[in-house]
Amino acid sequence: MKAKYWIVGRAIASLSAIELALRLLGFGNPALLQADANAGYIFAPNQLVYRFGNRVEYNQFSQRSEQIDSGNPEDTLRILMIGDSVLNGNNTTDQQETIPELFEARLLGIKKQVEVLNASAGSWAIGNQLGYIRKFGTFESDAVILQIGTHDLLQPPSSSAGVGNDPLMPNRKPLLAIQEVFQRHIMRQFSRVFVSNYPAAGVRVSESQQFMENMQRFEQIVALVRAKNIPLFVLYTCDRADLLPVPNQPKFKSEFVARLKALKIPVIDTHAAWSKLPKTRVESYFRDGVHPTALAYESIADLVFQQLCIQKKLVACGGKK
Repeated sequence: MKAKYWIVGRAIASLSAIELALRLLGFGNPALLQADANAGYIFAPNQLVYRFGNRVEYNQFSQRSEQIDSGNPEDTLRILMIGDSVLNGNNTTDQQETIPELFEARLLGIKKQVEVLNASAGSWAIGNQLGYIRKFGTFESDAVILQIGTHDLLQPPSSSAGVGNDPLMPNRKPLLAIQEVFQRHIMRQFSRVFVSNYPAAGVRVSESQQFMENMQRFEQIVALVRAKNIPLFVLYTCDRADLLPVPNQPKFKSEFVARLKALKIPVIDTHAAWSKLPKTRVESYFRDGVHPTALAYESIADLVFQQLCIQKKLVACGGKK
């Protein structure tokens, strides 16, 4: 009997130690999402969590930014950036190391009051960006920057179906950190073995048709922003396969750039800029097929700052509101 109790006690102590260690890493306290009729899904407003040593904060408008006024404060340069996980940074990036925060830090070198808002969520497509603007507007911003990646050109809008069902899209806190690890990593990998051969749900359309539908959504964004007389820019972020092993032209990029030129929308193009760099440098810019590293975030912030401010594309950078 004593041996039995000893084994049970050791098991409980071990599980408690594992739970505590996982809690210290940030497991058990994920940033929560919620379904949204316009944007598909957004991060739940007003939350602050720490994951893997990184601060992850969302304000009252579901932006990965600090609390803001709905109106643009006087003498403040406000820029709204909208995008997907590349802009968001996910749990692996501290708040201060995201592209909008790095860009804001550069702007603070030439202007005292600056707000660069980060409206983003993982797997958002152009249609989700459109939905966010329809829901919240443009916050009286001095400029809007849409982050659109190679994969976004052919991505349909993401739905709310995964919210609360996909472990990567939680809408409530797990009871235990161990539970989150099991659901988020072990069960998810296990389920892929059995569902990978099943066809995707929904009606498939051709790539050309999907691109045209996305361009229609994009032009709706353009119309909404320009109706407010706000300058619009596009930050084009490339995928790893667009540059490695050798630079190549992403599918539908030429058509997209031609559309931007026709609409007179300036583009900050990471694909064009990074194609000129040594292969070893480019390799250090990606942590997977899509997501940039911290070094790449710095490079992107430099590119945005150079195009908007050094090249005087944005008048407000010069101190005029």
